[in-house]
Amino acid sequence: MPPPLTHRVIAANAYRVPQPFKAFAVRSDEPAHAFDARAPYDRVHVVRAGFLNADALASMAAPGRARTTAEAFSDIDYATTTPQELAAAAPGVADLVGSLAAALQVTGVLGDELGAYRSSLATRIDYLVSRGAGFHNDVRGHWSRCLFWILALAVADVEFVMPHPGVQLALTPGDLVVFDPALAHGLSRPGDAGQAMETSFPAGADNLQVFLTGELPVTDAQWAALGAPWLPVEEHERRGALDLMVAEFDDRSGAIKRPRELRDCMKRTTCYVDRETG
Repeated sequence: MPPPLTHRVIAANAYRVPQPFKAFAVRSDEPAHAFDARAPYDRVHVVRAGFLNADALASMAAPGRARTTAEAFSDIDYATTTPQELAAAAPGVADLVGSLAAALQVTGVLGDELGAYRSSLATRIDYLVSRGAGFHNDVRGHWSRCLFWILALAVADVEFVMPHPGVQLALTPGDLVVFDPALAHGLSRPGDAGQAMETSFPAGADNLQVFLTGELPVTDAQWAALGAPWLPVEEHERRGALDLMVAEFDDRSGAIKRPRELRDCMKRTTCYVDRETG
């Protein structure tokens, strides 16, 4: 029997917001939320996937390496996989995808029902291979209403960093991380003080990181339960929020570039959706 799942919740709300703003918010370029915004999800979940031993993790990582290319620093490449392919890569793990769904269920982000987590895995699972990662966020299209998960398959001396909420998480193979992709995130070395440094990720197979990754679509009711409801954009303007969709980040530090040029970002008039189609 595999060891029980261990679950940590990391607070992700010590926001470093640049002047003249006082908060962060996430707007959408989808019609359903054309004039709404939500706060970022203020927690990061880390579940230890004890059902995967070192051999299974290494075996699962091999197809990801073979099917992707990450030659330069901060290169990120994806390759879609399937539950069947993953099961074949780790034949010693009974119901691998079911175990992964159960690990995601522990976070509770989609509620208590296992089916919601199984459904997300049935929709899409990707390999993600990188050589370090400069700071960036993912918020366009349907990503504004998703949380992301990553399962570390092959990592060594790497930290997952979200600079604005102050998250700096050392990764080991078997760590499953759930987070809000609207917040800037990247990979750094432990000795680099949360900076994404090109010199720390030179060429060579030892400097590649291999993950599984996917999306957890979150309904409006679930966002509200998570403490980040979609609200009229005027409410976020009143709070002095900076729109994370338009923010541009320094690759190395994650600092938001030229924030004073974004003063009018949180207004109904700056909606991203054509009024006639939205």
